[in-house]
Amino acid sequence: MAPSELKELKKQLEELLDKGFIRPSISPWGAPVLFVKKKDGSMRLCIDYRQLNRITIKNKYPLPRIDDLLDQLKGATVFSKIDLRSGYWQLRIEEGSISKTAFRTRYGHYEFVVMPFGLTNAPAAFMSLMNKTLQPFLDQFVIVFIDDILIYSRSPEEHEQHLRTVLQILREKQLYAKFSKCEFWMEEIAFLGHVVSKEGVQPDPAKVRAILGWEPPKNVSEVRSFLDWLAIIEDL
Repeated sequence: MAPSELKELKKQLEELLDKGFIRPSISPWGAPVLFVKKKDGSMRLCIDYRQLNRITIKNKYPLPRIDDLLDQLKGATVFSKIDLRSGYWQLRIEEGSISKTAFRTRYGHYEFVVMPFGLTNAPAAFMSLMNKTLQPFLDQFVIVFIDDILIYSRSPEEHEQHLRTVLQILREKQLYAKFSKCEFWMEEIAFLGHVVSKEGVQPDPAKVRAILGWEPPKNVSEVRSFLDWLAIIEDL
């Protein structure tokens, strides 16, 4: 790592330790770490769990089809979106599995006590948690995709009650939202690569522009990435 990355690594490790998300480890496991630059220029610490993922028994809990979720929105006129703050980190790992999350750094060996990003079963585990949490209201006035929650209603009066209900459940379950990424009482809202309004569901123009401007794929990995993008709008 470059000196600037080592400085950032030390800072982020200290933050994770202070929050109780990681702890020192003596595990025989040890995934490598790397940094990925985010859109705002800051650096995201990533753990390369590919070797662990290859030998992990896959969780078969199904992720919903996006088009099936969006079909529930017909007739809705008011929308609110809640984005859970560092969603996976709100899910604790059972003690017997913590050692497998260990990663090695210049400054020591650590392991996660909460669900880290990059584990193959993380999306399914979090999807299961959210479905159980909001089960009574799914497809009535709530749809969930991993850590993204959309509340939809036919009228402002309904929406007030629906929003109050969801926020109360999240409070009871101690699930926390990132306020800067939430939107409330919207007549039009971007959700899962689409723009949703009382007029219906359309592809998000920003996502379409990104696809049209995609560089021609040069290998299998790039082809798969491109197909993932196309899958978002193929059924519209």
